[in-house]
Amino acid sequence: MSQLSSRTPLLSSPSSRIFANPSLFWRTGVLFVAAGMTAGAFGTHALKAAGDFPPDRVEAFMTAAHYAIYNGLGLCIVSSHPRFGLHRFAGPAIAAGGFIFSLTIMAVVLSQGRLSGLAPVIPLGAMIAIAGYVCLAI
Repeated sequence: MSQLSSRTPLLSSPSSRIFANPSLFWRTGVLFVAAGMTAGAFGTHALKAAGDFPPDRVEAFMTAAHYAIYNGLGLCIVSSHPRFGLHRFAGPAIAAGGFIFSLTIMAVVLSQGRLSGLAPVIPLGAMIAIAGYVCLAI
């Protein structure tokens, strides 16, 4: 098995390892999973019981919770891989994009549309996270 070195294209330079840190990605991923599970429980119990939220908004909230979990698990997997754990772009993009995507949906739903001006940010968050995953393939 070959050794990975600083000359491996996917690895960051030592000065940028603050942002490309497998331990940070792991912790961020675990926090995403915990937040997604908490949001899912909140959506299932509190939002449905409140009656003020139409089913399509509750479904959107649950989608945001599910994607927080998916991106959290993705970060945990990325952080555990010796080659991708120090990727300059993938981990930060997955974390930032997943955060923007899920949090924006939740904010729009919980504000009952008062923050609907944030809706155009939702696809941006998704595209950033997707770009992070795609970078792992190239």
